[in-house]
Amino acid sequence: MAKKINLPITDEDIQTLRAGDSVLLSGTIITGRDAAHKRLYELIEQGKPLPVDVKGELIYYVGPAPAKPGYAVGPAGPTSSYRMDKFTPALLDLGLKGMIGKGARSQEVTDSIVKNKAVYFAAIGGAAALIAKSIKKEELLCYEDLGTEAVRRYTVEDFPCIVAIDCEGNNVYDR
Repeated sequence: MAKKINLPITDEDIQTLRAGDSVLLSGTIITGRDAAHKRLYELIEQGKPLPVDVKGELIYYVGPAPAKPGYAVGPAGPTSSYRMDKFTPALLDLGLKGMIGKGARSQEVTDSIVKNKAVYFAAIGGAAALIAKSIKKEELLCYEDLGTEAVRRYTVEDFPCIVAIDCEGNNVYDR
């Protein structure tokens, strides 16, 4: 049975999660992919404020297809997470609580997850249309010029994922 978590995720929630747990997330998450991460990282390196506060947030690595009538977004499956590995530790250090994507992460990211008591969720690749049904609302936050890769806020209900790396560093990809 899946654990239901209401967002924003708390430290207590994170501490109860174990690698392999099935989870249903409800609340709000932010989105961003490669290009947005690069821009955010450059601002961090320059000591400038970010256009979106990542503290306490989960970020979903997604670039959805256009929405069909009646849906907030089109098919919205996860992007391969390793492409954000270079940028992830800096965002975790700023208070990001976790990520949602697909695939294994680098040791540096796993170490940063443990250091920051965060979590990495894996969403199911190939289930983009199913995942889109969990997204109830979409709001543009920044980087509109990036199109589907812009940073957005999604309101989700029972968004399905599994804990891929827990706050202790246990990793489903190592099993």
